[in-house]
Amino acid sequence: MYIGLGIFLIVVGAILTFALNASTDVVNLEVIGWICMAAGLLAILLSLVVTNRRGVGGGGYSARRVSHTDPATGTQVDEVDVDRDGRV
Repeated sequence: MYIGLGIFLIVVGAILTFALNASTDVVNLEVIGWICMAAGLLAILLSLVVTNRRGVGGGGYSARRVSHTDPATGTQVDEVDVDRDGRV
């Protein structure tokens, strides 16, 4: 979601910096454009870092199923261990 916001900020910043020839006495639009582009780049980088930290796209879990017979009672015992992100 933040990748789209970052791209939007970069586009708006580039328009303000390079394509707009308006000038105001109150605010420097070129500086605002550079700030928007920097914020867009930061949003994209943070989004990628957070996504990699969460482990999205890697499947997320693995499961192991073991079946054996209890020698004392003779009943079938099924065990399932689910491993999510290195935790059981």
